[in-house]
Amino acid sequence: MSIDQRRRGKRVFPAETGASAPGPGEALAPYAADPGQSRGRLAHEPSSPTRSPFARDRDRILHATAFRRLNYKTQVFIYHEGDHYRSRLTHSLEVAQIARSMARRLRLDEDLTEALALAHDLGHPPFGHAGERALDAAMANAGGFDHNAQSLRVVTELERKYASFDGLNLTWEMLEGLVKHNGPLLGPIATEPVPESILAYSAKHDLELATFASVEAQVASLADDIAYNNHDMDDGYRAGFFTFAELGEVPIAGRALAEVRAAYAGIDGPRLLYESIRRIITAMVDDAIAETKRRLYALQPESANDVRRAQQAIVAFSEAMQSELDALRAFLLARVYRHPRIMHIMGDAESVVAQLFERYLKEAAALPPEWREQAPEPRTLAYARHVSDFIAGMTDRYALAEHRRLFDATPDLR
Repeated sequence: MSIDQRRRGKRVFPAETGASAPGPGEALAPYAADPGQSRGRLAHEPSSPTRSPFARDRDRILHATAFRRLNYKTQVFIYHEGDHYRSRLTHSLEVAQIARSMARRLRLDEDLTEALALAHDLGHPPFGHAGERALDAAMANAGGFDHNAQSLRVVTELERKYASFDGLNLTWEMLEGLVKHNGPLLGPIATEPVPESILAYSAKHDLELATFASVEAQVASLADDIAYNNHDMDDGYRAGFFTFAELGEVPIAGRALAEVRAAYAGIDGPRLLYESIRRIITAMVDDAIAETKRRLYALQPESANDVRRAQQAIVAFSEAMQSELDALRAFLLARVYRHPRIMHIMGDAESVVAQLFERYLKEAAALPPEWREQAPEPRTLAYARHVSDFIAGMTDRYALAEHRRLFDATPDLR
């Protein structure tokens, strides 16, 4: 009997509220992505006797070169600013922890949820959103740049380690979750043009771009929101960007700070912040679980496809919690993301990426040998995408090293 057959068994629909977390081996909910019913991989491979298809996906992400590079890619603070700030890698691990705990409470497939959480930022270029802005501007006449689309390119083309195929040959459920975790890309709900690379891949392996993704993908997306809002609060305080008095003006943070101070007289500094953040994370997770159960109860889905065909996202915060999250985001935008120090560094980082792109575009000989040898004909859209792929895969420190190699002066980014 395979691991998938052992896991399937009888699937039970949870009550609207109050369902306890499933124990080891407990049946998946009817709306969960069933590994035994996976739509498979683009290139056929024999099944594993010890791992489900989604567990293999997760393991392939963990062993990917692009995943290791996340350790030196910016979340908010450049890697050399301090050892304790989050990187894209530690961010992804925190997202995976939150997502997996939510998946267990909702009786979802934990392996698929974790794999999606770990992979969601694989396409991010160096220097976080500053690098993405610079690449998108540089690629304006060649299809633009989108980190979600780049994540798909990473796992379907750019990782090259297997003998039989390019990419990681992940399951259909993994790929649809990667591109649709924020919602449908086509149809009345969609608001942005679909990147060409997603359309091209979907033409040969239909990802059903007009539908929602699985509950697992939606959980991974919401876990991303919970993780970054809370750890950016932690990193912003460490950087000295705000005081507890200022943070306390944000309702959800103010309540948590007051609760911790009431429980621990005289507590201050990092302990006060950490005890408050853990309470905020718990409040957000509990709210999301309750709201998701409410929507599941209203929909009564009998399969994962019923979730895909729903008229709204199933995994969400309540209106009250969403309002509180919006207030926290506004605080972080003003006090952290738009702090003069961050804006100055990110402005210089955008210049580094833009200058690298322009140099490689005009001078193919500037590319390292392995990228130069694989390059399409210069002055073509394919060549511009090749350059974009090269830069998007860089870590912060490699981008700076390349800039120093090619230019007389390189910003210090401090």
